[in-house]
Amino acid sequence: MKLDILAITAHPDDVELCCAGTLLSQIALGKTVGIIDLTRGELGTRGTPEGRIQEGKNAAAILGVSVRENVGLADGFFRNDEEHQKAIIPFIRKYQPDIVITNSIDDRHPDHGRGGKLVSDSCFYSGLRMVKTYDALGNEQEAWRPRQVFHAVQDRYIKPDFVVDITAFHDQKIEAVRAFKSQFHIPEYRGEGEPQSYISTPEFLEFITARAREMGHAVGVTFGEGFTNARMLGVKDLSVFI
Repeated sequence: MKLDILAITAHPDDVELCCAGTLLSQIALGKTVGIIDLTRGELGTRGTPEGRIQEGKNAAAILGVSVRENVGLADGFFRNDEEHQKAIIPFIRKYQPDIVITNSIDDRHPDHGRGGKLVSDSCFYSGLRMVKTYDALGNEQEAWRPRQVFHAVQDRYIKPDFVVDITAFHDQKIEAVRAFKSQFHIPEYRGEGEPQSYISTPEFLEFITARAREMGHAVGVTFGEGFTNARMLGVKDLSVFI
């Protein structure tokens, strides 16, 4: 299955928090979209790895993505090296996305900046035919390099290179975020003995909406999601800026 857009991020729920509105907007335009989680989020303060996988499936159903898979890297301890790059490249070659969206270039959580760099480098090496990888049946995969790799803006503010208008999709984005009942402030969630975390307070979800308002305000819409890009962006039609 070839995808137009593949979001590859460190933890289950990263996509929902930082680019779900963008994915929804592109699906509405007829684009095929998938999600790859690098880890199961097993170091999370709340919930379980198995529970987060199920929450991810629930969120994927809300978003309407074509596929969601998990690489199974070690949460907190993955590295940007050959071993880990070769764990990600098969997914890039399998789905052949034109655009990859990944974690922020730098963020409060160390996994985010490291994950963003790991994914970006993996996308480059995926385009080298001398890097050999194989599919589940043992067939050698063809080299594939996405045309663009975009980094989301997450917890720490980074001035975006561009902002996507997600006004029509913000409510659905928040619904997908709330599918991760163990992670955020969902009153009906019963995690016996689990402590409060940085992201499980009511204020955190308010911050997510406030950040979307901030990004939207910058481009004259109600809600937005911001992204950075290492490469210069080019356009053929100036009307894309209207």
